[in-house]
Amino acid sequence: MATDIKKIIGNLLAFYDFPNKTVISVGAGGGQMVEYGRPARRVFAVDNSREALAALQQRLAGSGLEKKFSLVHCDFSSCDLNADVLAFEFCLHEMPDPAAAIAHARKLAGDILVLDHWPGSEWAFCVSEEEKVARSWEALNSIQPRKTVMYETVQFFKDYEELYRKVLPMGDVSIGRIRPFIGRTDFTIPMSYGFALL
Repeated sequence: MATDIKKIIGNLLAFYDFPNKTVISVGAGGGQMVEYGRPARRVFAVDNSREALAALQQRLAGSGLEKKFSLVHCDFSSCDLNADVLAFEFCLHEMPDPAAAIAHARKLAGDILVLDHWPGSEWAFCVSEEEKVARSWEALNSIQPRKTVMYETVQFFKDYEELYRKVLPMGDVSIGRIRPFIGRTDFTIPMSYGFALL
């Protein structure tokens, strides 16, 4: 499975001014988005998964970004760092209470940046996250972001098995939703996503 991460990062760098900023990146584990940290002064990568942080550490190796990133293993609700901007990396919808997560984020940074799936995204539907995504954007919109932009991309899959392995952890509902892709090869699934600045 792949998506055009370079394009997402390019859109992000056009959306928000990172140069010389200190960033708290929530949900940063895995490290797909590390390149947006290149213009930043420092990035605190916060994740509650040790495995995800280990993957981030591997991605940082040899990138030239190792000294900029500090990896922090903790639950976001107990995070007490301070920075110029706090970025939720495609994880606000996973928070039990998105409004409470945003309120906590406002104690840690002056700017709050949300990167997340967009309501109605076909990909969010496939992975059974459409209700969580809708709830997180309702919380965001109730606060009236300073700026919001929606983008379109796609998830690429070489075959059904690759898609199946991706959605398997999401459970039976997701597996049922991907049945129309059985037998297909080299296909895409649209993914709408957006950025919001609070």
